[in-house]
Amino acid sequence: MSKNQSSTAQMATSSLSASMAEFTVPSPLKFLVSNIKQIVTIQLNSENYAIWRLQTLKLLSANGFEGYLTGSQVPPADDSSTDFRLWKLVDQNLVSALYSTISPAILPYILNLATTNKIWKTIEGRLQPTNRSRVIQLKNELHNITMGDSSMQQYLAQVKGIVDNIAAAGSKVEIEDILHYILNGLPTVYNSFKTSIRTCQNPISLEVLYCC
Repeated sequence: MSKNQSSTAQMATSSLSASMAEFTVPSPLKFLVSNIKQIVTIQLNSENYAIWRLQTLKLLSANGFEGYLTGSQVPPADDSSTDFRLWKLVDQNLVSALYSTISPAILPYILNLATTNKIWKTIEGRLQPTNRSRVIQLKNELHNITMGDSSMQQYLAQVKGIVDNIAAAGSKVEIEDILHYILNGLPTVYNSFKTSIRTCQNPISLEVLYCC
């Protein structure tokens, strides 16, 4: 390396050191980046958008960074200012944190996006309609479920699986409706049981049914 090249490299290093000395990475940001995978316990895919969104939004809100997701924390106009560089430092750390919670199947849609807000909005636009379609599909499955040749335990486990998936998609089914679908799906041999349940004055616990 020539003397001029060495001098240039030293100046660049000195300039970078001086620039970074202006910043102290906020403790909440350090915590979030270090722990996001332990708190957001699922990787985003096309079937779990609602629960991923809820976990992610709650985590960033709790640490004061929800504005970077929603876009309310706008970057300073002067992109050469210290405020802008600090904004970008926070935003890019959040981008990196989000990447760690997103499955490889979804990453290609967002890898070219520059900010946390753009990533958030793109995921919302792409997966929210898919999520609604999934809820409709699952509720239709629940509406048409039948016991068939399954045992009672297998049948109730199947019902519970569908209900759990509906909840994971950010929707819900009322307990009375779940019981209605369970009873409707039973074969005629259970008619007396269905009648006794429907005329029972005391509410039936789904947990009791699921554990049968």
